[in-house]
Amino acid sequence: MNVNRNFKDSVFTRLFGNPDLLRELYCALRGISLPPDIPVSINTLENVLYMDLYNDISFEIDGKLIVLIEHQSSINPNMALRLLFYISRVLEKKIKSSTLYSKKKLIIPWPEFYVLYNGIEPYPDENIMKLSDLFENTEDLCLHEKIHPLLELEVKVININEGRNEAIVMRCKKLSDYSKFIGKIYAFLNEMNSLEEAVKKTIIFCRKHDILNEFLEIYASEVLNMISLEWNTEDAIAFAREEGLNEGHEKGRAEEKFVIARNLLAEGMTPEFVQKITGLSVKEIEKLR
Repeated sequence: MNVNRNFKDSVFTRLFGNPDLLRELYCALRGISLPPDIPVSINTLENVLYMDLYNDISFEIDGKLIVLIEHQSSINPNMALRLLFYISRVLEKKIKSSTLYSKKKLIIPWPEFYVLYNGIEPYPDENIMKLSDLFENTEDLCLHEKIHPLLELEVKVININEGRNEAIVMRCKKLSDYSKFIGKIYAFLNEMNSLEEAVKKTIIFCRKHDILNEFLEIYASEVLNMISLEWNTEDAIAFAREEGLNEGHEKGRAEEKFVIARNLLAEGMTPEFVQKITGLSVKEIEKLR
């Protein structure tokens, strides 16, 4: 997978950024079997859902275009809309604009959207989020309440926390191990209230109990940085942007960065994290502190 060095993998995308593992994971999610020679083509985009962090994997398999997102924070109610933007970018990248005006009918892959949820808030084993859930009330628009939406996108949300959806998780050992890995971080974090120490203890525990052992043997030194960057990233960004937009609407984009930075610092984010999100210099951030 070709990755821009300015962007960071999450543990999830680094772990599953392999065609064979993606094939196994997709079969587990669908409850099907595919031959090992079915090709998998990865086409993850940059800077679409999570700014400078990869939490998504987009790939094609067996005539289908799959967008797969791992989600640790509260489930975003606008996920279907965000994925509409995402799939538009994917198709725009795949199809030359000139061919849209040809007389030949274009054939595009069948799209499927999955969110794998492993946050701490209670959530059902499975749920379907629809783009039409965001539409204006049909009564307000003088539309028949049972009218079929003329534009729709469905996202299947699957709870992969340890002990949930075991039929799916057990069909893919790496997914099972990943669920245990994240679960252990939560458990240790509750005990010591230090993310760094919780991740370190989790790595030691998992290596000892053969959980993601090969992966951690290679990437153990990077896992702490990955987790620190991605842990609650979306909640922090959403909060900071909401506050920043409210306070800096008339002050321009440059001022907005400072407002966002101040809000992130107030939420306890490190200067390094703030720099990655806003693009401000360390000196500018230190002045804000």
